[in-house]
Amino acid sequence: ADGYYEYVMHECVYSTSDYSDMVYLVSNSFNKVVYEQYNSTVGKYVGFTEVGVKYAENFNKNQALLQQLKAQVDTYCRPNAQTVDSSVRDKA
Repeated sequence: ADGYYEYVMHECVYSTSDYSDMVYLVSNSFNKVVYEQYNSTVGKYVGFTEVGVKYAENFNKNQALLQQLKAQVDTYCRPNAQTVDSSVRDKA
């Protein structure tokens, strides 16, 4: 029961059927508190805690990383959303 809990969550969020509003999020959490998050709409990391702000500043200096994460909307999110959506529609 005692200990620390750190995790990273990757999410593809959208509400339209053409995926035009698709957003890729990467949230880093420690003990259930999100300390930093990448948002493809913003195009950078944002820190939510004192430590998260420092991590975000360092990550945001890496332009190659930010470009790779922004591309995830087209390379990861949309293809997977299309696959999942089509399998759900086929069963309806």
